[in-house]
Amino acid sequence: MTQLVGGVVPPVCTPLTPERELDVRSLERLAAFLIENGMHGLFVTGSTGEVAYLPDETRYRALEVVAGVAAGQVPVLAGVIDTTTPRVIEHAKAAKAAGADALVATAPFYAPTDPVEFPGHFRAIRAAVDLPLIAYDIPVSVGHKLPTDVVLTLTEDGTLDAVKDSSGDLDGLRALLESDVPVRCFSGSEVLADVGLFLGAHGLVPGLGNVDPAGYVRLYEAARRGDWAAAGAEQTRLRKLFRIIGVGDGRMGRYSSAMGAFKEGLVARGVITGGTTSVPMIPLNETERGAVRQHLAEAGLL
Repeated sequence: MTQLVGGVVPPVCTPLTPERELDVRSLERLAAFLIENGMHGLFVTGSTGEVAYLPDETRYRALEVVAGVAAGQVPVLAGVIDTTTPRVIEHAKAAKAAGADALVATAPFYAPTDPVEFPGHFRAIRAAVDLPLIAYDIPVSVGHKLPTDVVLTLTEDGTLDAVKDSSGDLDGLRALLESDVPVRCFSGSEVLADVGLFLGAHGLVPGLGNVDPAGYVRLYEAARRGDWAAAGAEQTRLRKLFRIIGVGDGRMGRYSSAMGAFKEGLVARGVITGGTTSVPMIPLNETERGAVRQHLAEAGLL
């Protein structure tokens, strides 16, 4: 099994046909594109992969496709995100069968759950499926931030292998990294990636990494060698590129705009065939697609 130590691990987009079936050939090209551009791992069926919108069979088929392309070159992480522990465990079992090297799970959500119940949730997942387990801290979707003491306890007892921090709480990230318990942390921020690495994060999980994987590798490598000026310069360029997520603002939700923009960026770069997103997301129009391409051109990608 390929182990994830650190580096850049993009949450892989899920290309769809116009009929919203999985576009297998586009996904194969995308996985190969990301590996060729130096990704250290691939995170399938995360938020950027539209996991909450996908039928179960599409989730598992996407994982099979990416695992097949990766073929042990890089670890493949599977998002097993769902509302409650039994549902997550079923996804985890299917993910292992489909070729996952590690699992990524949030705390329970929608169902009334208190942080005091989080340890039991993660321990049950880890006990049910013998794969490394990464906690996904995303309070905007879950409704609760993962408490620092819970993460430290679960890391110390071997339940958690790492944390993907999409909380936006830099002080919380710092608290984990400065604790006496060695916690491997991956920053989910596109625009504060350099700051996260400066604080000691072990890697990055940027959705924009689908569109510009090489840019995040340059940032990561600059940080590793302590060249913070180069890392900051790359981050400045990537922050400007990240403005693509706002091309549909005012006509659709920010998530619809972001997913459409990432996919349109991949279409413009010749990686995937179409930019179809899941229902009920609103598709980008011609003007918005043109704006995405303009952002890519300004970033030196076209």
